[in-house]
Amino acid sequence: MATNLELFADYFQIYVMDDDSEATESGIGDVWTEQAVLDGIGVDEHALAIGTAVNVTVDVTIDLLPGRPDDDSDAFDHVVEASLNLASGRLVVLGCTDYIPDAARFDMPAGWTRIRTSRRNLEAAAFPDSDCDDEPEDMEEIRIQAWPAPHAQPDIIKRWTPPGA
Repeated sequence: MATNLELFADYFQIYVMDDDSEATESGIGDVWTEQAVLDGIGVDEHALAIGTAVNVTVDVTIDLLPGRPDDDSDAFDHVVEASLNLASGRLVVLGCTDYIPDAARFDMPAGWTRIRTSRRNLEAAAFPDSDCDDEPEDMEEIRIQAWPAPHAQPDIIKRWTPPGA
């Protein structure tokens, strides 16, 4: 069952983390290396920073799965995977400046979890039509899939490069 959220992607990012992560108190800005910015994902053991193409509200869909999903990366612009240690067994998804006690929480098996973040509509969101005001067609869409899996290195499945970059 999927859960839909609208999150403010302040500073061009949203967070996916363990409920007991210390990153909630100190932030996870130090994960943003030059390579992480290019990859669109900053990785810490208990928290992930997901890069966005925009600094506004984004549509986010959360899918909790029993196992690895099929590859449907053709339907998306940018797809990355990383491992997250969910020691608490609770996944938290929020905008980086959201009030943490109000963030969405999801129960999952405690332990290592694989997170696949698939983003689409990036060009329309990053370079919206100037004649349109906040049209749904101009909103970045992010799907976060999570399933129990052993720790593995981050994987860039599909990379989006902004026009002119």
